[in-house]
Amino acid sequence: MQSFIRLTDFKLDDLLEIFEIADNIEKYDGYLKGKTIVMFFPASSIRTRVSFEKGIYLLGGQSILFDPATLDKKEDIKDVCGYLQNWADAVVVRYKDIKMLDKMADAMDIPVVNVMTDDNHPCEMMSDLYSLSKIRASFLEDEYLFVGASGNIGKAWQEASEAFGFSLSQCSPDQYAIPGVKHSCDLKDSIRGKDIVCTDTIPGDILKDFASYQITKDIMEQARSGAILNPCPPFYRGEEVSEDSIDSDFFAGYEFKKNLLKIQQAILIYCLADRA
Repeated sequence: MQSFIRLTDFKLDDLLEIFEIADNIEKYDGYLKGKTIVMFFPASSIRTRVSFEKGIYLLGGQSILFDPATLDKKEDIKDVCGYLQNWADAVVVRYKDIKMLDKMADAMDIPVVNVMTDDNHPCEMMSDLYSLSKIRASFLEDEYLFVGASGNIGKAWQEASEAFGFSLSQCSPDQYAIPGVKHSCDLKDSIRGKDIVCTDTIPGDILKDFASYQITKDIMEQARSGAILNPCPPFYRGEEVSEDSIDSDFFAGYEFKKNLLKIQQAILIYCLADRA
């Protein structure tokens, strides 16, 4: 059994093995029969929570949901986990501080799956890259551009680029650069030669700083032929992306996220496998 907290904890072959499990997910019918997955999700979570709950159900398992605030108690997390692992077979956690997930993983013999922290979003990255692998044989050789501020999604793309070995650069005002990522503040120059353009929601208090960084259809036309616009939901038309870019053929589309379901199933299967 193995936790899934950072993509960089794994070799490329391990991550591609998860893709292979997803390719053959029908072979794992009933894999979670008799197993209980405890999940910690805030009320605001939609896509990740729905796809995890449905994925667990389809594999024959039971999910039990708590608010992440349940973890913020006087009781030491080691003691919470000491009892929790008596009944849970895996724990799925969305929590701001990744250190909490590390503590939980250290305290239990069952897998902890990270479904978003302030530092990363590994399941989302796995789903996006799996989806890209289905439409672009060159997805690991493609040039990726992240347009947005340094935050959990930008850092998640940085982590993914390190784990998978693809080329990533960022475009934003200088003060929002991600340390360790090739950076430019010139959007028209940055987008030339790029294959995959990723964005993130821009917080309202810095929206004015990104006024000239909106991804429009005209901007996408400066990228390499066949380029894909992959905005991280929730995205906002008229802010980080324009109406016409979302309504264009550049947009990856809503079905792009369908693979969250089987990738998250595959992650649970991979983590619960006995490799002794």
